[in-house]
Amino acid sequence: MIHLKSERELEIMARGGRVLALTHEHLRPLVHPGISTQELDEAAEAFIRSHAGATPAFKGLYGFPGATCISVNEEIVHGIPSRKRILKGGDIVKLDVGVKLEGYFTDASITVPVGTVTPEIERLIDTTRRSLDAGIAAAVVGNHIGDIGAAIWSVVGPAGYTVADDLVGHYVGTKPHGDPQVPNKGKPKRGMKLLPGLTIAIEPMVNIGGSATRTLSDKWTIVTADGSPSAHFEHTVAITEAGPRVLTRAA
Repeated sequence: MIHLKSERELEIMARGGRVLALTHEHLRPLVHPGISTQELDEAAEAFIRSHAGATPAFKGLYGFPGATCISVNEEIVHGIPSRKRILKGGDIVKLDVGVKLEGYFTDASITVPVGTVTPEIERLIDTTRRSLDAGIAAAVVGNHIGDIGAAIWSVVGPAGYTVADDLVGHYVGTKPHGDPQVPNKGKPKRGMKLLPGLTIAIEPMVNIGGSATRTLSDKWTIVTADGSPSAHFEHTVAITEAGPRVLTRAA
């Protein structure tokens, strides 16, 4: 059953989302050649817990060992932080963070270049960010889930990229994941109608190469099957009568 949020509940989620957005701001300058993904994870967890009542939503979720999912280059999502994974110049790192506050979850991701990256990687990051913006703009009362996917694909497809077809956005709120799923490719006016109070994570995962994926032996990390780089941006968004409200922004 889908839980439509009251204004009070949205305010709680917005407070948790602000902690999440500030966590991303805290992590971004720490991303540099020579740092390990474990160090970034520890910095994120300490920062989240420094805010009264806030906890890392991913810590122990379904058995996940980290406080954050940190994925590098061809790793799309669910990368496990490790002291052995050292970032180097030219990498791109996806920082997927969840925060739980007063029983409500928020979820967001950014992709950050490590040092100087190639123009091709810069274009991938920019395209993915713009596709998220397009998806958010389509998240209005009266539209359907398919309108969000169509808007995302209208940016990704013409750029010559693919989306990871078996990975989608999702409901988020009283639980970290649930229905409706929010595909990154869709047809207008298809799927569930968007209702006021619905809260969803919109998260395009965009690949330079093909759309096929595989899961590594750690049972968590999902990578592009062809080894091509992937970028990931995500926001938790509330559907409201006044338009889409991004709950995972600092202001």
